[in-house]
Amino acid sequence: MNEQQSSRYINRELSWLQFNGRVLQEAADETVPLIERLRFLGIFSNNLDEFFKVRYATVRRIVRAGRKGRKALGVYTAEELLPMITDIVIEQQAESLNILDDIYKKLEDEGIHILDETQITHEKHQKFIKDFFTEEVSPAIETIILREDVELPRIQDLDAYLTIKMVMKGEKPPIYALLEIPSSIDRFIVLPKIDDHDCIMMIDDLIRYNLDSFFSIFDYESISAHMIKITRDAELDIESDLGKSFIEKLSQSVQGREDGAPVRFVFDKTIEEETLAFLLKKLDIENDDSIIPGGRYHNRKDYMGFPSLGRKDLLYPKQKPLPIKGITLDCSMFEKIAKKDYLQYAPYHTFAYTIKFLREAALDPKVKSVKITIYRLAKMSHIASALINAAQNGKEVTVQIELRARFDEESNMMYAKQMENQGVKLIFGVPGLKVHSKVCVIEREENDKIKRYGFISTGNFNHKTAAIYTDYTLFTADQNILKDLSKLFVFFDTNYIVNKYKHLIVSPHYSRNTFYKLIDEQIAISEEGGQGYILLKLNSISNYAIIDKLYEASQAGVQVDLMIRGICCLIPGVPGLSENIRAISIIDKFLEHPRVYVFGKGDTSKVYISSSDWMSRNLDNRVEVSCPIYDKDIKREILETLDICWNDNVKARLLNSKQDNAYVKNDKPKVRSQFATYDYYLNALKE
Repeated sequence: MNEQQSSRYINRELSWLQFNGRVLQEAADETVPLIERLRFLGIFSNNLDEFFKVRYATVRRIVRAGRKGRKALGVYTAEELLPMITDIVIEQQAESLNILDDIYKKLEDEGIHILDETQITHEKHQKFIKDFFTEEVSPAIETIILREDVELPRIQDLDAYLTIKMVMKGEKPPIYALLEIPSSIDRFIVLPKIDDHDCIMMIDDLIRYNLDSFFSIFDYESISAHMIKITRDAELDIESDLGKSFIEKLSQSVQGREDGAPVRFVFDKTIEEETLAFLLKKLDIENDDSIIPGGRYHNRKDYMGFPSLGRKDLLYPKQKPLPIKGITLDCSMFEKIAKKDYLQYAPYHTFAYTIKFLREAALDPKVKSVKITIYRLAKMSHIASALINAAQNGKEVTVQIELRARFDEESNMMYAKQMENQGVKLIFGVPGLKVHSKVCVIEREENDKIKRYGFISTGNFNHKTAAIYTDYTLFTADQNILKDLSKLFVFFDTNYIVNKYKHLIVSPHYSRNTFYKLIDEQIAISEEGGQGYILLKLNSISNYAIIDKLYEASQAGVQVDLMIRGICCLIPGVPGLSENIRAISIIDKFLEHPRVYVFGKGDTSKVYISSSDWMSRNLDNRVEVSCPIYDKDIKREILETLDICWNDNVKARLLNSKQDNAYVKNDKPKVRSQFATYDYYLNALKE
């Protein structure tokens, strides 16, 4: 370990695991409704799957290449990091199992019973399970008999399998098999009610209940089933065949993910050693893979879809998304936006304004062109539908679509093909860069002149995630900002030309240096006897150079306040280094997703909303847009909602060198920022 680095930074991978630990805290929190706690367990598990597919796989590749990787990873070498990750994950997995047991007991107190195959005693349940297995489950099961002399077919990444061991009669060796749990069927099967009690059975146990009939052709003495799961390296390998379109190459690469090398193997810790050894050899699992003992069930990400059973009392209360003050969905958005800017803060505000804006553009005869960047789309996308509709109505529609949005490639490719077939002009990224910005510009003919309208957002244009991700979207007719946005689309089309922007901060060409300059302005204020101030709300901060710049600001007396949801490689509160830096992280009902930068206090402060975190990839390897807020009312609104977040003392955790995820505690009145923010907008409507 590099001692100087270890005292200045927290390793990115370890910081991420602490973020997932905060998600696990929500599952453990007894003030969170029971079914929501189960769903947080699902989020924790899903996050971990993606971590192993991407980050752990990257570290492992560095080790296998014989490199230390300190430059890429910081603080630790790759070889040092792998066992540290595994130890933390094993500890978190054990904790998650204890939390799950506690939730199950409390569900029983609520009359909800999750039954396994040994608890099916009622005739009504027995018949239902037999019939359901015969009609729905059995036809969907794929089973592989494991033989020493036959190579094992490639098993699917992240699918759950039951390892079957049949002890044969006589002196015959045992027969092993892998049974794939069908992903086409819901993981949780709701059984008929008994005495007004809700009963649920996991499909895994429903299969276990029917093993005897399913394997009836084998003459065995006993049969057992233990679950396993493999996670594979998710790195895309985009081949350089010039004769293929980018969509074809990406499609083949996504399909090829199932052939990625294993990076994690999770198994039921009650499995017999002989069976485990056989599997590890057969599945080609090596010592530098993360081998993690788990509980009876894996793929706990499925808990995100745990049935609600009509029990509203075990869920968060529904909050109806609010209208934006001063603008309704019945009026023309262009007429309203022509007069002033408006801010949509989803999910407190309804995402319907974004859809309405594009729907209106599709129908308005005065609209001549629509240009938009797309990063992630829902499987049933209202955005894609509106853009196709605009093209059908003769508008010139240009879509810069980022096909490489990790794990959403297939959905994006599907819509790309549909839009292309309807005459939408598609731009597939910029060589060497991902396009992560979330912007739209519309050209409308008014009084024989072209006037621009548009929006800039901190989040993806996805109506499904907009219900659970918090994000700002600025609707504007500011011609200065929109002229800069138009230049960005010129860059997408002719990216050998690097434009200059008067108002927007655009990565990768200008962000890093502009942020340095903005930080330097606050340093100068402090050095001249004033009070420099910086407030950042980000998903992650991991770039060491920009962290060093914030350390420099702290040492100059600038107060730096950070709200970081995920990775934070910066260490706050270290004397002589970062004593003027404070940092919190909020994990609650919604996923905190906005990126907001504030430089200075009072009327002269500069406020930006952005698509960009302060990570190397955002600063140097992606096209990102940070937009200044010029409207005084919107600027005040953003600062007030940020202030609500900063004063959270219910769901905020302190980020510090201990990495212990301690909750913020003080004697002030309780502030749960996500609930308080909803009330803030609700009260604004009454004024």
